[in-house]
Amino acid sequence: MADTAARDAAAHIDALIESLDDWRGETFARVRALIHEAVPGVTEGWKWRGSPTWESGGILVIGNAHKAKVKLTFPKGAHLDDPDGLFNAGLEGNAWRSIDLFEGDSVDREGFVRLMRVAAAHNAPD
Repeated sequence: MADTAARDAAAHIDALIESLDDWRGETFARVRALIHEAVPGVTEGWKWRGSPTWESGGILVIGNAHKAKVKLTFPKGAHLDDPDGLFNAGLEGNAWRSIDLFEGDSVDREGFVRLMRVAAAHNAPD
């Protein structure tokens, strides 16, 4: 059953990326590849009627494509070290932090991989 849910989620994410025939699709595809690079074995999910999630011991990050940005929301972001300063939205919250990517923005590969690994380590059981 879990394999079927993961395949369904991956298919939904594939379809989302394909439907975004502009910079947002390219950005989503790049971020998705970096998430898999950073956290081997990460599980893809599809929640809340259209939000891709990546999970390892809980949700690491939620992705959303908006009209003018791709938003990557980390539900436990306020508890994560972000030495590269990637979080640029939701900074006042007690739990959530986000990375908003706009057209023309590049993704800091090393910093993003580091942040994903910190998020996965935070979710790991003690």
